[in-house]
Amino acid sequence: MVEREQVIEIVAAVAAVAVMLASMVAIGSSYGAENSTLSPEGAQMLVGVIIGFIFLMTAVGIGLAYVLNDAEDGLDATDDDDNGDAQGTV
Repeated sequence: MVEREQVIEIVAAVAAVAVMLASMVAIGSSYGAENSTLSPEGAQMLVGVIIGFIFLMTAVGIGLAYVLNDAEDGLDATDDDDNGDAQGTV
């Protein structure tokens, strides 16, 4: 059985890829020339979409890390040490 966290990760990844593909298709249909080539403006837009996709996936990954973080895993930012030493040594 697929766990809840995996389903959330899959849906987020598929949605981000779908947004990228839809953007690429829209650019191709808007900036495509008669001989099936892309105009210079369309090429710049396509590079922008690729860069935007990289930033989008980074944001999705960071967002999922915060949303799916369980306090029981010991990954939270709070520390029970009084002196703030990560190793707990004096």
